[in-house]
Amino acid sequence: MLPRTGPSAPSPASLWVVRHGESAGNVARDTAELHGHERLDLSHRDVDVPLSERGERQARALGRWIADQPEDERPTVLWTSPYVRARQTAEIALETAALDLPRVVDERLREREFGVLDGLTRRGITAHYPEESARRAALGKFYHRPPGGESWTDVLQRLRSALDDVRLDADGERVLLMAHQVVVLLTRYVLEGMDEHQVLALDAEAEVLNCAVTSYRYDAGAGRLVLERYNEAASLDEIPPVLRQLRP
Repeated sequence: MLPRTGPSAPSPASLWVVRHGESAGNVARDTAELHGHERLDLSHRDVDVPLSERGERQARALGRWIADQPEDERPTVLWTSPYVRARQTAEIALETAALDLPRVVDERLREREFGVLDGLTRRGITAHYPEESARRAALGKFYHRPPGGESWTDVLQRLRSALDDVRLDADGERVLLMAHQVVVLLTRYVLEGMDEHQVLALDAEAEVLNCAVTSYRYDAGAGRLVLERYNEAASLDEIPPVLRQLRP
């Protein structure tokens, strides 16, 4: 959990952690996996991958949902990953919600780096890096670090630092944090004091949905941020923007 020293310790009043909308990379990966390809048909650097058209619709649906919230519950500050898909999601959602928020673009909220495995499907990893595939199976996804990439624990080191700055710099604010699937999962790991098995079970249970909201509210009695909702997504297309939980 984030460090606490008592009721007066700094903390956001609320924290919404949101995965970006569907990206061109998500579409390319789904297509490659479906057809048994070894590589994604994608020319962008991971940092530059934009939203798909569906991802833009999801971001607008998120913005409509934000606008529909009571004024005293809407976010007051944005923290975002520098990746294009995250920044686009935030920009579209906030424009739709008619909110102009102070924003912090923080590279510590970026996607996990995959190193030599970047752009490969599961089939491609097995074909091109069979020893790495076996090493991952032996170590597990939490600790496995591909050459040139990051393990989940590497992401945790930078995320803990980022969340500590959110706690200090956004004291009393309502924070919208726009990032990626692994950041959402590991934020829960940090704030709720999970262990490896708990967070991997959460990951195995269901994918974090595009534009899904995971939210926390500060509980003065507990002296910490307490989970309110997990993996709840605004309408995926142009249906009325009611926030609903989508189950697999």
